[in-house]
Amino acid sequence: MKRSDINPLPQYYDRYINLVPDVELSEAFAGSMQQLDQLDRTLLARIADQPYSPGKWTVKDIIQHLSDSERIMCYRALMIARRDDGILAGFEQDDFAANANANRRTLDDLLDELVSVRRASKALYDSFDDDALRARGRSWEYEVSVADLAFIILGHQIHHFNVIAEKYSALEASKTASL
Repeated sequence: MKRSDINPLPQYYDRYINLVPDVELSEAFAGSMQQLDQLDRTLLARIADQPYSPGKWTVKDIIQHLSDSERIMCYRALMIARRDDGILAGFEQDDFAANANANRRTLDDLLDELVSVRRASKALYDSFDDDALRARGRSWEYEVSVADLAFIILGHQIHHFNVIAEKYSALEASKTASL
């Protein structure tokens, strides 16, 4: 299944889904793993403990958020794939971030965890047949398919790494300009 096979795009989550290239889901998972493998951990470690603006999350908070969110999305996918017809609860991401203590951990530990979570997600999705991928359910306020949730996970990573690249390059440039 490809990103373009998602019809209709789920409200709110389309902003993540549309960031994923229009490739088969297995290829999209491979691309996300490649993105994780190619991260410049040295550069990220330099900025890992600082928010790009007061009141914003640190890089470590963002990485932890990606792991937490992915686990929740996979739980939702599993429930929908197994035809549980209950409405799946939302979660308050800021409460999760405040209670995750990500800044007590090393960046490498957080990234290694994210890679492990991604591998587990890929294994879960590899177990789904086309019927399971097409299964639909209610996740928080939105109707989604199991496939939608996979592309949300992958696009969510792209979104946050784009934010890191944009906001922290601007932060680094302003520090250099002020020297």
